[in-house]
Amino acid sequence: MMRLPVALLLSALPLWAWAEDCPQEARSQLGTLAEQIRQWDDSYHRLGQSPIGDELYDQARQRLTHWRHCFPETTATPDRPLASSRGTLAHPIAHTGLEKLLDEQAVGTWLSTRQDVWIQPKVDGVAVTLVYRKGRLHQVISRGDGVKGHDWSASARHIPGIVQQLPEPIDLVLQGELYWRLDDHVQSAIGGLNARSKVAGLMNRLRLSDTDAAGIGLFVWAWPEGPGSFTERLATLARWGFTDSQRYSQPVRDIAEAAHWRTYWYNHPLPFASDGVVLHQAQHAPAERWQVSAPYWAVAWKYPVVKALALVRNVQFKIGRTGRITPMLELEPVKLDDRSISRVSVGSLKRWQALDIRPGDQVSISLAGQVIPRLDEVILRHTHRADLPVPDPRNFHALSCWQLDPGCEEQLLARLAWLSGNQGLALPHIGRETWNVLIQAGLIAGFLDWLTLDAAELANIEGFGDRSRARVLESLQSARQRPFAQWLKALGVPPAARNNLEGDWHTLVARDTQTWLAIDGIGPGRAAQLSAFFRDPQVQALADTLRVAGIDGF
Repeated sequence: MMRLPVALLLSALPLWAWAEDCPQEARSQLGTLAEQIRQWDDSYHRLGQSPIGDELYDQARQRLTHWRHCFPETTATPDRPLASSRGTLAHPIAHTGLEKLLDEQAVGTWLSTRQDVWIQPKVDGVAVTLVYRKGRLHQVISRGDGVKGHDWSASARHIPGIVQQLPEPIDLVLQGELYWRLDDHVQSAIGGLNARSKVAGLMNRLRLSDTDAAGIGLFVWAWPEGPGSFTERLATLARWGFTDSQRYSQPVRDIAEAAHWRTYWYNHPLPFASDGVVLHQAQHAPAERWQVSAPYWAVAWKYPVVKALALVRNVQFKIGRTGRITPMLELEPVKLDDRSISRVSVGSLKRWQALDIRPGDQVSISLAGQVIPRLDEVILRHTHRADLPVPDPRNFHALSCWQLDPGCEEQLLARLAWLSGNQGLALPHIGRETWNVLIQAGLIAGFLDWLTLDAAELANIEGFGDRSRARVLESLQSARQRPFAQWLKALGVPPAARNNLEGDWHTLVARDTQTWLAIDGIGPGRAAQLSAFFRDPQVQALADTLRVAGIDGF
């Protein structure tokens, strides 16, 4: 269904609906967010274009409402999201809005006070009024602002999916959704495909081709002056040719049945895109009392959010073992698939530089493979562009940061975590956090400083109990018994086939680039990396330390 005046509806939602509290930067961003939403509204309602998906739009509206609750003194004039869509043709009966319930609990509460409730897919199209005079289609009016819309009658008369002549010569007013026909469309797998915008764009044209007209269907969801029985309404509509309404309507008695149909329609083929379900109580107010606001007899329950609008709190630059710089966004926690997401990777420094994400920006995130948080795009930029301590990529590479030099904390810690992990020495009870404790205690300033740690030094670490100290010390000492090949991996030698690293340290150091290149399976790039690794002065100093410590192969 077309975007409704959600500013009026969402203002009634409790503040727990938003994960974030009242961030101070919201005070300065209120105006920017409000203006951006105004532009989205204008583009959508006047031009029929959707610069942003419905779920992100709804979240932006929710955030704006929440921030205005936080800082009521900054609230300007009330929003009029449908202002630019107002037409010149009055609807005989106003189009109501829909309150969007947030979760299963809210839907269950709503259902508990209703009787004779039916559920339908929330068709993702454009809302219209259909007016019949003596059984013949007289007018089709776009939703507009709910009171006045535009005359789409000329195009509507070319659409086979709209009944042009009723079997009975009656006067009739219906409300429904024009949608783009899709074959076996599964919303959970494919998404909306921008189908609504396609229909809106076609209907706003001066001329609608027969081919395009054949691609448009109609779902009638309201007969304001129809029979009191929902079953009778559906049967009569089907007899007149409006078959979708009956085919995709189900009676529900409780939240379990409502949840079943919501899940079913989300995951099973439909002939249209849908973004949730609508619950209708059969009994409704008389048509003359309908207003452009949320009625008591119908609510929407959207499908699970696929994309979340997240506020960036901070940007950190993680430096990995090989010197790769990965920008990480710290976010105000948001919910995706019942998971709370507070961090997301930008992927690479180059991508961060292209996106130029700063604290206060608002971004879209989703889940890759339904598991890993993924940054999609920047939705709104903070007007204040904060300076950030961006690492210089020229200072970090595969052979940098073997010592705790300025700026090297991240890479050294990554090296140590690799060394103790399963890909290295596989040291039990020692991970990144343990290494960090040892560094913060001043016991490690270089990659191999831990080789000489003893019980007395560990005893000075606050928070380490006797058992923890004993396990850590035993694990560190066990490293001395690891074989040479395992130590090479722990040092981070560039990957090579196992038989290409035969021999001791001195044998490997003696090979230059050409010697490595002559070995089967090693190309020019890998040969240069291996030669650089074994000939690096810092690596050779580490090898000397391991030789003195009596490690096999050095």
